[in-house]
Amino acid sequence: MTTTEYRLQRPGGQASAGPAVVLDPSQQAVLDHVATTGGPLQVLAGPGSGKTTTLVELVAQRVESGAVRADEVLVLTFSRAAAQEIRARIGRRLARTTSATSAMTFHAFCYALVRAEQDLEEFRRPVTLLSAPEHDARLAELLDGTDPESWPVPLRQALRTRGMSTELQRLFAAARAQGLDAVDLHDIGSAAGRPDWVAASLFFDEVTGVAALEGTIDHTDLVHHAVRLLGDPECRDRWRRRLRLVVVDEFQDTDPLQVELLRRLAGDGRDLVVVGDPYQSIYGFRGADVRGTLDFGERFATVRGPAPALTLARTNRYGAAIADAVRSVVENRGVFGALDADRFEALRSPATDPSRTGEVQVRTFTSATAEAEHVALLLREAHLAAEPPVPWERMAVLVRSAPHLDRLHRALSAAGVPVDVAGDELPLAVEPAVRALLAGLHAAQALIDHDALDPEAATALLTGPLGGLDAAALRRLGRVLRTDDTARNGSPRASRVLLAEALADPHLLDTLVVEGPAASAVDAARRVARLLASAVALVRGGASAEEVLWELWDGTSWPARLRAEAEGGGDGAARAHHDLDALCALFAEAARAEERQAHRGVREVVRALEAQQIPAGTLTGATDLVSGVQLMTAHRSKGLEWDLVVVAGVQDGEWPDTRLRSSLLQPDRLTRDGLGPYPSVREAVAEERRLFYVACSRAREHLVVTAVASGSDEGDQPSRFVGELHAHLSAADDPSARPAPRTLPPAEHRPRRALSLRSAVAELRRIGEHTRDPDERRRVAEQLARLSTHPAGRSAHPSAWWGLAERTESDAPWRPDDQPLRLSGSQVSALMQCPLRWFLDHEAHGAQATTSAQGFGSIVHAIAADVVRSGREPDADELATHLDDVWAQLDLPPWISDRERGEAVQALGRFVQWHRDNPRDVLAAEHPFEVEIEVEGRAVALKGSMDRVERSADGVHVVDLKTGKGSPSRDELAEHPQLGLYQLVVQHGATRDLAGDAPPAGAELVQLRQESRGATKVQQQVPPPADAPSDAPFFAVEQLRRSVHTLVHEEVAATEATGGCGYCQFTRVCPAHDAGASILVREHRHAAAEEGESS
Repeated sequence: MTTTEYRLQRPGGQASAGPAVVLDPSQQAVLDHVATTGGPLQVLAGPGSGKTTTLVELVAQRVESGAVRADEVLVLTFSRAAAQEIRARIGRRLARTTSATSAMTFHAFCYALVRAEQDLEEFRRPVTLLSAPEHDARLAELLDGTDPESWPVPLRQALRTRGMSTELQRLFAAARAQGLDAVDLHDIGSAAGRPDWVAASLFFDEVTGVAALEGTIDHTDLVHHAVRLLGDPECRDRWRRRLRLVVVDEFQDTDPLQVELLRRLAGDGRDLVVVGDPYQSIYGFRGADVRGTLDFGERFATVRGPAPALTLARTNRYGAAIADAVRSVVENRGVFGALDADRFEALRSPATDPSRTGEVQVRTFTSATAEAEHVALLLREAHLAAEPPVPWERMAVLVRSAPHLDRLHRALSAAGVPVDVAGDELPLAVEPAVRALLAGLHAAQALIDHDALDPEAATALLTGPLGGLDAAALRRLGRVLRTDDTARNGSPRASRVLLAEALADPHLLDTLVVEGPAASAVDAARRVARLLASAVALVRGGASAEEVLWELWDGTSWPARLRAEAEGGGDGAARAHHDLDALCALFAEAARAEERQAHRGVREVVRALEAQQIPAGTLTGATDLVSGVQLMTAHRSKGLEWDLVVVAGVQDGEWPDTRLRSSLLQPDRLTRDGLGPYPSVREAVAEERRLFYVACSRAREHLVVTAVASGSDEGDQPSRFVGELHAHLSAADDPSARPAPRTLPPAEHRPRRALSLRSAVAELRRIGEHTRDPDERRRVAEQLARLSTHPAGRSAHPSAWWGLAERTESDAPWRPDDQPLRLSGSQVSALMQCPLRWFLDHEAHGAQATTSAQGFGSIVHAIAADVVRSGREPDADELATHLDDVWAQLDLPPWISDRERGEAVQALGRFVQWHRDNPRDVLAAEHPFEVEIEVEGRAVALKGSMDRVERSADGVHVVDLKTGKGSPSRDELAEHPQLGLYQLVVQHGATRDLAGDAPPAGAELVQLRQESRGATKVQQQVPPPADAPSDAPFFAVEQLRRSVHTLVHEEVAATEATGGCGYCQFTRVCPAHDAGASILVREHRHAAAEEGESS
């Protein structure tokens, strides 16, 4: 029988093996020991000691010598990225594809073992491995259905909380790490008097039972199940025959169960090489136990005695300066366990390359802002000014914990530093890109269930990636819909409601004919509405969640936008890659859900995704997309290295984090022997020191450690680690003057300016503005002209400077010349107070949404008008009942609602009192008017509504009910614009249908929230003098003339109104205030102020 052998041949000729590397004596000793002596071997390997190279060469030489086949080698490590790297390097070294060396994580190997040993007759389909988020959601689902009576009373209220789910996961993981099952946990809990552990054991048994029925397994149970399988002699012998060389990287991160797995797999004296560094044992919170490294010799002893140990005695990562600094972090901490002292010292003090020195700095700052800005400046200097420059991707900023990431990310990005942050810090459903697609699924399901959309959901869809509208476009769309709705139904409704209706029914949008800026917004809304209709059709047709998600994704321009951003480079590219990675993970999760449970409904898939509360892994390797400075936690930096490393935020109370990690269920106290002691602060500090050691040892050329040292005792202070490292550096510079361990370098303030083109332009402009030296001004101009020719130097050209461009005028007038100018009393009042505020509010529609105060006033006015229309004598209690009928429409928070309702009841009480005491005859309430008069040759239509029109013997009185908390002064009342306009329109016949030609007899403000001398406060404005000449000026006429002038000439000056500016929403864009003034105007103001002070 002949066998055909297939070989992948590389382009350009025969496949050839990669060159063997030159090993140092300590590395070669490892290969020699395995080749000659064999058996179990422990290799102690510090940072940059070439352990991965040693492992690759060990495997390659054993395969090339014929001692083992490639598929008889198993390499175990602790991350997928590390496994992929080792597998690729072994493949390149051997250049073979006939059989592959297995390089994988512990969990991947255990899963392969479980699948290989599974009795396929016992299950309908192969066992499925749940991801961490899926297991988290499943645990929460089962906990939600558990019987509270089976738990101790103190825990019952917590059963449905996220925290309890986390507690149980930690307890179950601790049990599995010790090799315990539900029965063991029950027995230990009973013996220790821990009813919480007993109850948890029953739930643990339920969880594992459900998993067995479903044919699923999670990472916590995976190793336990593999160890149980290897307990069978036939299974164990089968795998031992299959694997003749087992290599383990990062052995210090193993937990007791993983050590037991290795003992059953390779504990018979065969070739087993474990590589580790007890100083890099930093995953104790995950169950890792450094005692696995310390006890390896005894645990894997052979007939020849304890397993031997070797040390890789040289570091190739950094020179003497960094090596000394790194060693100082852990020096004088004693020898771990029973490790040989000489080998341990070789691990702690490796030899270095004399040609590489390196640099170490310790810097402190007065604030977190100063720290972040100086870190950004440091990185930019290294990239732009160093010789040779350091590429962005060869620098990193490391922090103790995730909360620091966001602050530093913002600061670095603002300073122009490209940043790459790990993409799996958030649960999948919390990722913004994923939320957008899930919102589409929710909307489709809502249309099926209720035939309607929630207004907030509609707004989110339109402004999210699927719709792509900004706030201005959304407002334009809302105005178009309100105009159309008013024309069809007579009364306008809220735009948010109309938006939801439009997305639910695409035909409403199809009937709109719109031109101008709003047309693009309407088109975008049409696309979203049609997309939702397609998604609804798919769901009703029984499509899977994956198919509906693809319809939502593929039916928009979002994919094209993301692709363009990803290919564009910079921060936008990093964000696009992040979003694409999250979306790929979303589609993979949806596909997995369909594979595990066919025909699972869209609702169930979305619910499962949103129930996941822990981060999911990503599909793509982040290292493939690295183009900027790496920003990550110190734990994530394990196994990586960069030319320049900044270890930032090393603060007292945070690093070391001495908070004991024991919690409600105290999983840290669970041991195989029963209830263990409480974790000690000493152990916590020791692990935190090892974490600091790992962070500092990532640097090849430059190490910078930073912290905040505020001037006050209550403020942030550097960690003890910072002081110790600074003391070591000071002693190295001057051994005779070693400072105390807590001595720190002086704290630095914020940098004067960033190292960026924008900052350089700003500095040059500042010099040019203030210098009196013509030669210096000329040199500044020359520099700015040179910078303006740079592709990124547009800011250096005067055409880009604010405040220098000429004012522009609109081609179209605000009001058509052939139509009357329309004005109301409130508009005249606003124009008199501040024309700019009137324009931004009334014309630009830039004001915020209706406030509770406006809703309060509308309700009180409506009730007061109803009193007049009904003709009945008002009763305060009856009006309060009417108030309650409509009060809920304001939709206020409960505490605000209660307060405002009390105020409204009092206001109505004052209205009743004033109404009863009022001797005048009431003619009308909410009386509309429209009169046309001529002002400076221009027709002006005055239109509005009067709250109350009353008559006395003197003539017509106009009453304006006020529900605000302020009131005008006596001088302001005399020329109150709104009251004056009411009297002016009465003169021109606005009340002729009510009172004939009766003259105005005055106007007044009734302040319903205020009292004066025990009665409702009334402020009266006198009428125009009856005996005045016909051409005598009335202040309202002059105010109207000025308002018309503003409209005709389109002059909207900013006016500092007495008392009004404090409540204005537009001060940030108002030139009357520093916040909104032109930059040049503001500078001249400050210069004038400084000159005044100096004089």
